[in-house]
Amino acid sequence: MSDHEVLRAAQRHTGVRAAHERPLSGEATVVTLRDGREVVVKHGPGPGAAVAEASGLRWLAEHGDVPIPEVHGADDDWLVIDYIPRGRPTVEAAETFGRGLAALHLRQAPAFGSAPPGGRTDAWIGHARMRNEPHDDWPSFYARCRVEPYVRQAVDRGLFSAGEAAVFDEVCGRLPALAGAGEPPSRLHGDAWSGNVHWGADDRVWLLDPAAHGGHRETDLAMLRLFGTPLLDHVLGAYREAAEDLGRPLAPCDEQRVPLHQLFPLLVHTVLFGGGYASKARSAAHAALRAPG
Repeated sequence: MSDHEVLRAAQRHTGVRAAHERPLSGEATVVTLRDGREVVVKHGPGPGAAVAEASGLRWLAEHGDVPIPEVHGADDDWLVIDYIPRGRPTVEAAETFGRGLAALHLRQAPAFGSAPPGGRTDAWIGHARMRNEPHDDWPSFYARCRVEPYVRQAVDRGLFSAGEAAVFDEVCGRLPALAGAGEPPSRLHGDAWSGNVHWGADDRVWLLDPAAHGGHRETDLAMLRLFGTPLLDHVLGAYREAAEDLGRPLAPCDEQRVPLHQLFPLLVHTVLFGGGYASKARSAAHAALRAPG
């Protein structure tokens, strides 16, 4: 992508001429507009990705539970959102974020696997394709749309042997018992690893880069644990208190189900990056089978 294309996308979706740009990370660029505002211009990794991300951001922002960057526009290739200057982690921000995330999850979704309004059935998580297909129950959705497709890809690429993949088949077969108490579908960020938990200069925690869908709230919480979110104990402690105050505490033994919910991101990383993620995914599957339902 050229600098000219980036500036033109910023102007098209904001209605304001672009002054200059600077790299941010990956396929994202910060553009300063003529009126002094700064926006982020992102090039989607594939067809429909920018529109899918825009719909997810709007859906998550609907009730103001957690700070979400404003979407200025999206098209087949480009997404334009507000730029949020970076700050530092604080306990107060972490606890406010935990409470807000609990409220966001209680907004619920039409079904497990449902896409955000205006979203896509064929969506993306990072640079991997992800299918949002409504299901009546979480175990069926998780097996069919979040585990099995990535195991098949990994086997096809030689990352798992057929014997190594058998543990994932066992997990999927036992999911109704492993999943814990049933609960309604939550409105999920869907890719809440530490890199998408943005500590803003305004002393608030912002959520970026969603793979939003209707799912199980423990999935977002497990993702927060995966790559070292700062002040995580404060985030989760405030989440638990808020969930109880809102009348929907987490089901018993939720921490023992963390490996089950981490299977999805670990399998995605296996498909994208290979290496040690394949063994981490297998280890998570074995741990999931040992955990009580």
